[in-house]
Amino acid sequence: MHKGVVATMFLVASGLSPALAAQDDAKAVGWAAGCFACHGPDGRSEGGMPTLAGQSADGIYQALVEFKSGKRTATVMDRHAKGYSNDQLRRIADVLGAAKE
Repeated sequence: MHKGVVATMFLVASGLSPALAAQDDAKAVGWAAGCFACHGPDGRSEGGMPTLAGQSADGIYQALVEFKSGKRTATVMDRHAKGYSNDQLRRIADVLGAAKE
């Protein structure tokens, strides 16, 4: 199956804007998919974790960079963020920032 089709299917299923699929950034969509395991399938946490839906991409990016640098303390987010370059974190934030409120 073509990566663009997979990305579109993921975006629709997760409540993210299908317009984002036009960017054909299937890698970023895949990276962001891991976030929904804790933050809810559509970015809406059912408790314990912050809700990502409705957050701006810039705000999410800033938080991810702060987790990565150690400026913001966390139990696991610092380790997740350290696994990505800042460019990758920006792309993840752009996907997550498209989540519906």
